[in-house]
Amino acid sequence: MNMVDRPKFRRKRRPSDEAASQGFAEDSPIEPLETREERLARRRAAAEEKARAQAAAEAAARAEQRRQAQAARQAQEDAARRKAEEARRAEEARRAAERLDAERRAKAEAARQKRAAQEQARLEQEAEQRAREQREAETREAARRARIDAARKAERARRADEARKAQALREAEDARQAEEARRAEDARAEEEARRAQETARAEAAARAEERRAAPVQLWDRLPEFSVDARHLARQRIVTAERQDPAHAAFDVLRTRLLQALSENGWKRVAITSPTKDCGKTFTAANLAISLSRQENCRTLLLDCDLRRPTLHKVLGLRNPGSMGDMLRGRIPPEHHLMRLGPNTIHAGRNIAFGFNGAVEPYASELLQDPRTEEVLQGIETRLAPDVILFDLPPALYYDDVIAFRPLFDGVLLVVGGGLTTEKEVREVERRLGDSTPLLGTVLNKAEGTKLRKYSY
Repeated sequence: MNMVDRPKFRRKRRPSDEAASQGFAEDSPIEPLETREERLARRRAAAEEKARAQAAAEAAARAEQRRQAQAARQAQEDAARRKAEEARRAEEARRAAERLDAERRAKAEAARQKRAAQEQARLEQEAEQRAREQREAETREAARRARIDAARKAERARRADEARKAQALREAEDARQAEEARRAEDARAEEEARRAQETARAEAAARAEERRAAPVQLWDRLPEFSVDARHLARQRIVTAERQDPAHAAFDVLRTRLLQALSENGWKRVAITSPTKDCGKTFTAANLAISLSRQENCRTLLLDCDLRRPTLHKVLGLRNPGSMGDMLRGRIPPEHHLMRLGPNTIHAGRNIAFGFNGAVEPYASELLQDPRTEEVLQGIETRLAPDVILFDLPPALYYDDVIAFRPLFDGVLLVVGGGLTTEKEVREVERRLGDSTPLLGTVLNKAEGTKLRKYSY
């Protein structure tokens, strides 16, 4: 027998008479006051009621603000109307005073003329002995009339001058308002142009990001080559080990170049010089190494100096292949281009080079061949580089730069200190024309030269 079945336990747990009289069983549960669903519904209803009350309060506040704003505008309009009415009344009072003054002058003139007529009649009846007095009186009267006429002419001239001044003031005010409207319109146009340019930049960045995602695998499959830090030091590649303070100049050039390309949506940059031995290949190699450390920038440097290729020698490569064969479409770009492999100079892996080991006797013809444009367009489509640098021949020796002009966006001009003259620089600008953007001028070999010579 368990504890519940014992008589003692049943006596203690016996329901009271009151509970028995109300019909409650001994073990019947007590019904809760409200169910969980009812309690949740009541809380939701209270929350909704609170939200409606808050929305009504906000609507009342907004209505009060609108009413206050409307009252302020009405007060301003009433004040403007009162001012206009006061001005109108003042103008009417002035005109009434002028009319009254004119009437008074007219009456005085009429009375004067009447007295003159009476005097004239009386003088005619007088004797001849007063003829002299009459003539004197007439002379005095004529002089008085002349003074009156002169005063009237002066008054008319004064009023005409005031009218001209008022007209000039009105015209000046109209011109000022027109100038302010024009400036406001120019400001709006500039703002719209700026917004359109920002939108275009954002769209270009989005498209570039989309293009960059696809060619990553092809870029990673490009063959690699290694570099020797000591060889680069001998070739004056100062951006390699960054021990020469001159490497900072190339970092500044890199940053300004990227900003200029981003602002205009460009990516193709030609590097040339007026004459030979100015250091254009030296500048191109140092700039490329500096760009390789920009993680979000994929850079491609092509040796397009097909008459005197030296870029592969600067970086320490032998037998790099023919750039001309790639531009003619005989070699796929992914088989000719080479990425910079693991190195000790901490250069980035997002830099690739197109070297050339074969001299092209018909370089300008090849650079303006339609196949060259197709190859470059295919490189952009399949590898999606952010910046393409072209190491071109000197601009004043051959027509290669002019022939290649439609295929690049801007020019970096390398000037040799102590070698290049102002006349040569101006001749390069003339040959390139006004439509070719000059992205910058790099002064190389400037040790011991007078910079004033190049301040053109």
